[in-house]
Amino acid sequence: MNREEKADLLNELNALFNEAEVVVVSHYKGLTVKEVSELRNNVRKAGASFKVTKNRITRLALKGTKFESLADLFKGPTAIAFANDPISACKACVEFAKTNEKLVLVGGAMGTGVISLDEIKRLATIPSMDELRAKIIGLLQAPGAQLARVTKAYSEKEAA
Repeated sequence: MNREEKADLLNELNALFNEAEVVVVSHYKGLTVKEVSELRNNVRKAGASFKVTKNRITRLALKGTKFESLADLFKGPTAIAFANDPISACKACVEFAKTNEKLVLVGGAMGTGVISLDEIKRLATIPSMDELRAKIIGLLQAPGAQLARVTKAYSEKEAA
């Protein structure tokens, strides 16, 4: 990788850290290319992004961002999942780590604060915005559906 490519990567990562709301740092030692592609696809489907990083460049890119405190986590084969939705990146990484022990979550940050592995796992259990919207719609429709069933049953009883 030449200097221009490194400078481009540094600028790209810096912009990414400035825009993201959550970053999940993981070690992927031992994952095959197929498994990393599967993980990347799962993270993308969840509405987040996944990127294998170069540690030295990433530590430089973290300087001056709200995620600067994550610099110590970038040792070894490191990758990041990031998103504007704090739940999607956590959920996708935790789900993949459950089925593949080679992906080791090491920490992350949300907003300006560092989050631990336990907090990442807790965030992963929160329903996504789409799931919450579906629940709200179901709750709003339930009384009307119940009223329709009662009315129909009453009219069928009188017709008989």
